[in-house]
Amino acid sequence: MKKDPRHSADLYFFDALMSAGSLSAVALRLGVTPSAASKRLIQLEKRLGMTLVNRSTRRMSPTAEGLVYLEHARSILAQIESLDREMFRFKSEPEGLIRLNATLGFGRSYIQPLVSRFVKKYPSITIQLFLTAFPPALSDDAFDLSIQFGKPPHQKLKTRLLAQNRRLLVASAAYLKRAGRPVLPHDLLKHNCIVIKQDELPYSEWILSNGQSTEKVPVSGNLVTNDGYVGVQWALDGHGIVMRAEWDVARYMRSGRLVQVLADYNTPNADIYAVYREQPHTTARMNLLLDYLSRSFDNLNPGSNITVSSGW
Repeated sequence: MKKDPRHSADLYFFDALMSAGSLSAVALRLGVTPSAASKRLIQLEKRLGMTLVNRSTRRMSPTAEGLVYLEHARSILAQIESLDREMFRFKSEPEGLIRLNATLGFGRSYIQPLVSRFVKKYPSITIQLFLTAFPPALSDDAFDLSIQFGKPPHQKLKTRLLAQNRRLLVASAAYLKRAGRPVLPHDLLKHNCIVIKQDELPYSEWILSNGQSTEKVPVSGNLVTNDGYVGVQWALDGHGIVMRAEWDVARYMRSGRLVQVLADYNTPNADIYAVYREQPHTTARMNLLLDYLSRSFDNLNPGSNITVSSGW
């Protein structure tokens, strides 16, 4: 049988007719004339090729065929009503799965506690949090959302800035007392610099700018690591100068264990972005999580919630 959008409307009409008991009563309920209601019934019976209503009494009653049609109509209408309620509940209380990725240290220190608080507030949403050394490619459909440092070049991905993230040059007071404090970028050539190797490339060229000029300094030192946490620990131990994100070192600067050097110079930012693909079936819960993360980062100070940090 050919599908027709009027068929579902026929279900509502016949249920209303049997509940009202007469054409005049159903016409009043539906806001139409009795003749229009009568014409609607005739068209329905003609389409089905059978009589649905006994017309011999003052109150209409269903024929045997009409009774079958009425039972199925009410069953279908009940399912539609249940579906509407479910969709309304889904809209008002989003649920479902979000596959979330973050880098190791930042994921442990910041994303994990935020996810913990988020699911307490929205227990119908399931979050799978996977931490990796490097951001994954979202093109393989392994994750719905990734927290990354720096805006990715892929134009097809959606991004949302969660927080500003400056990179700072820091060292321990003990190291600076022993080796002296650099005044200009090229002074770094005389210092032991702790080099962080990530993305298969060593960060052995530090870029510093004071708004008037930019210098690229080929730094070197006797300590190299691919783990940001290790680099910070070596700086705390007095081995040299390290370039790390403010979120990674701020608490040590507040306590005095690390001191910023070359504070008049800026280094390239590593702003924190949420990166995702547009997916209609995850929009409600994804937007809820994105808004929550954005508000949370607005209320956080860099370094205020660090427990463990590495690899970012």
